[in-house]
Amino acid sequence: MNLFDVYSLFNVVPVKGRGCKVWDDKGQEYLDLYGGHAVISIGHSHPKYISAITEQLGNIGFYSNSVINPMQARLADKIGKLSGYNDYSLFLCNSGAEANENALKLASFHTGRNKVVAFHKSFHGRTSGAVAVTDNPKIVSPFNATHNVEFATLNDIQSVESIVSKGDVAAVIIEGIQGCGGIHIPTPEFFKQLADLCHKYGTMLICDEIQSGYGRSGKFFAHQHAGVRPDIISMAKGIANGFPCGGILISPEFKPTVGMLGTTFGGNYLAMAAAIAVADIFEEEHLVENSAKIGKYLLDNMPKSPKIKEIRGLGLMIGIEFNEPIKEIRSKLLFDKHIFTGVAGTNTIRLLPPLCLSKAEADTFLAAFSELLK
Repeated sequence: MNLFDVYSLFNVVPVKGRGCKVWDDKGQEYLDLYGGHAVISIGHSHPKYISAITEQLGNIGFYSNSVINPMQARLADKIGKLSGYNDYSLFLCNSGAEANENALKLASFHTGRNKVVAFHKSFHGRTSGAVAVTDNPKIVSPFNATHNVEFATLNDIQSVESIVSKGDVAAVIIEGIQGCGGIHIPTPEFFKQLADLCHKYGTMLICDEIQSGYGRSGKFFAHQHAGVRPDIISMAKGIANGFPCGGILISPEFKPTVGMLGTTFGGNYLAMAAAIAVADIFEEEHLVENSAKIGKYLLDNMPKSPKIKEIRGLGLMIGIEFNEPIKEIRSKLLFDKHIFTGVAGTNTIRLLPPLCLSKAEADTFLAAFSELLK
């Protein structure tokens, strides 16, 4: 049997990881500045993380949400403390796409409306509703197409109000920082205007922090740079450092009813062990602060080149947009300099390293990148 060939693969086989380093099956060491799509938050193979999952598996690995799992409440308390959203509720699921599906559904339940506003260049996942609010025709099948979604322009409040003012919009969904779209950042002024607009028209504000959250931007959530409080916040990726886990934070105005949302695997014992260990490590090792510090260091010391159009980012979520396709330079970073990076579109390199990245490791990238630009 063959694999269904939908990925563009590099000829690299990682077999081991430690911190911000990975090794392939030939023993070659690589600096990981991509973290597997921003998933590796605390670093590869953290001993406390390994111990937590191993110990939990020796007790009980899974049971359904028909019984009490005290670890879920423990995680909720920890996320509330780390994020500052102690008064919100937590619903757990397995992935970012599921988090956004549940956020959209909850907003529609709450308002009784069926329309959603999303943004051009957005990406919210690959399940049905998440695809519908994603601005990428390549992944929207005829089944996913819907008249219930309209797209506005990021940082243009008039483009949003022209849709929301019709009064039938359940939610506006926005990424804290657009990741797949090329590291485009909503301005603080726009975020505040958007929150005010949603409040004015009774529309729920959903902030997708799946890639930009969990310390990635130098704050726990990227929207906190603007000082706004969304109605619903979706998260995944860094929450469990590679173990499948996602969730939404829900403001107090939402009232749950039994059966409104549900999941088979969400919030299972192993996922909770992983996520609680991640939360503990975040606090003990000050990873949000490190993300802000090392991210600023990278941005301040990025080499200049006429090949580069613009560099954008907050914390350890950085986009380097070139004036030309980046396939060659990204390949050289990987195979000549042994550095993993990501991509957004054809012209932007994405840096999404583990949040434990050190200054020395940042310097390794800066030196290699400068040399390639010459």
